[in-house]
Amino acid sequence: MLKLVFTGVWVCAVTLGSVYFSIQHASAPVESDAEADRRALQQYVPGEIITVPVITDGAVQGYFLTKLSFAVDKNKIKHLDVPLKETVTNALFDILVGKKLINVADNTSFDLAQFKTTVKDGLNKDMRDEVIFDVLVEQLEYLSKADVARIAKGASQPQQQPVAIVDKNGETAHDEIPEAERRAAAAAK
Repeated sequence: MLKLVFTGVWVCAVTLGSVYFSIQHASAPVESDAEADRRALQQYVPGEIITVPVITDGAVQGYFLTKLSFAVDKNKIKHLDVPLKETVTNALFDILVGKKLINVADNTSFDLAQFKTTVKDGLNKDMRDEVIFDVLVEQLEYLSKADVARIAKGASQPQQQPVAIVDKNGETAHDEIPEAERRAAAAAK
């Protein structure tokens, strides 16, 4: 009986010692100076819902509904010639209509990470500087022309929900601005 008690005490002591040792020697992830500087300059700008038409064979077939938010350089955004909202709208028209990055008929080739990178690079190119650090795609959906007509006819027909765009990896747009940044943006308004 005494052996059993000593064994239990020994197991508890070893467990507590290992937990104490691991907590004492655990460290937060090391952040480089460049990353720390970038975080100090970073500000989140919430986006607005933008509607971009899908044009095929010279006619509008439907609409992309998208809401993008951005992690931007807060010093450089103050000195933009064209406001960010208009620059984003222009870039999205170029990307979604001009480059046809998303094929609604075949979304198996769509890559959400590639879309974010293309938008970021396109915006930075338009602004001639690295103003955008990251693109957050909060919403990216498709609404067909028939669905728009059905909604316009009135409440007698059930309202159709936009179809979320799914990329080749099965991911949908669901990025969110960090809560602290969201509160700061709301307070600034």
